[in-house]
Amino acid sequence: MTERPAAERIRDFEEAPLGYTVEQAIEEAKRCLLCKDAKCVAGCPVEVDIPGFLRFIAQGDFDAAVKKIKETNSLPAICGRVCPQEEQCELKCIIGIKGEPVGIGNLERFAADWERENQPSPASAKARPPLPEGEGKKVAVVGSGPAGLTCAGDLAQLGYQVTVFETLHVAGGVLTYGIPEFRLPKKIVDLEIDYVKSLGVDVRLDVLIGNTYTIEDLLKEFKAVFIGSGAGAPRFMGIPGENLDGVYSANEFLFRVNMMKAWKFPEYLTPVKLGKKAAVIGGGNVAMDAARVSLRLGADEVYIIYRRTEKEMPARREEIKRAEEEGIIFKYLTLPVRYHFGGHGWVGEVECLEMELGEPDATGRRRPMEIKNSNFKIQIDSAIVAIGNSPNPLVPLRTPLLRTEKWGGVIVTPEGLTSIPGVYAGGDIVRGAATVISAMGDGKKAARAIDAFLRG
Repeated sequence: MTERPAAERIRDFEEAPLGYTVEQAIEEAKRCLLCKDAKCVAGCPVEVDIPGFLRFIAQGDFDAAVKKIKETNSLPAICGRVCPQEEQCELKCIIGIKGEPVGIGNLERFAADWERENQPSPASAKARPPLPEGEGKKVAVVGSGPAGLTCAGDLAQLGYQVTVFETLHVAGGVLTYGIPEFRLPKKIVDLEIDYVKSLGVDVRLDVLIGNTYTIEDLLKEFKAVFIGSGAGAPRFMGIPGENLDGVYSANEFLFRVNMMKAWKFPEYLTPVKLGKKAAVIGGGNVAMDAARVSLRLGADEVYIIYRRTEKEMPARREEIKRAEEEGIIFKYLTLPVRYHFGGHGWVGEVECLEMELGEPDATGRRRPMEIKNSNFKIQIDSAIVAIGNSPNPLVPLRTPLLRTEKWGGVIVTPEGLTSIPGVYAGGDIVRGAATVISAMGDGKKAARAIDAFLRG
């Protein structure tokens, strides 16, 4: 897929990839072998009929392709942009054994973008199927992130009356507050949410479940509840100096940029003070987002500080590549151990240790080991800590019967059922910080289980 040059894109918040042309999409879709036993489908957490929609694209029937995707996936424009297809459907592609797999994610994005440009209103509103047996039964969904939206959309198509409760003043969860505009434009998120609403889903904003209403309150009105309240609690390393001004959590930093429109200063009077040298701690997609945002906000030098090597980095390869193209400086095998005062209460240096890799740990990655007396310092004006998040604690704290792990995740069965009958959960509130598509898979699985539960 063609991308904008790095020197151009670091000056704005527009998307880097430009998408397929019609001709490119048809040509790429024709590479699909249309396998009868399609391994790619088994690699998709939301069970998209991949050969089915690729066949329609190859034929030039893009409307049919979109409808085929939306049979199981309510958020294709989002998945086509942020889903790690290279680790899922494309990893299973038969063609990929001997060469480049079919660009399934790019083609999903193409189909969704074609619909947006050619069909001004959501396709579902025109052809909603008759409501099946579930009509009249009410289900509550807590959180409007990818898990909640998927669960809500699937239940609505099964005929249930679904109400989504969202804490913030806008819907979308991490899709809205966590992922930068240049990777996931908010107009796309808004349109995907409009599609879910067109299925009959009611989205109520500014409602804090656990405070405004408890889960117990919801069960008095609704037959079942799905909890998809995410993982918005930041983690820090617990090293000296983290309380200095200029040391942000990635959550706070990206929230200010995305929700408070810091990237549109001075149109929006909500700037983020970064200075000219910024350090991002971590190696995941959130760290790449924070680093690339820092460049666009005016930092001259941006470091990614990661304690392992590039091989062990959990971020998507394409995001690492784009960060490198844009001039991000990668400091591998490096561990921050202290932030130093730089004057006026502000951070001025990060002290680090050099690392080496030992034996594999529980994740299968080689364990980073400190090299004694290898301390060195990097001058910085700000630091952004992107080492993961913890599940939002409010709902578990206000729901005594809800069993949780020691680290805060809600305990569920394989179907998503919690310790409370009729209450299900999925996404980051169960997994901790994970991918958008895994959260969507949890939402789909829970919708199926809720349907079975309500049908007895």
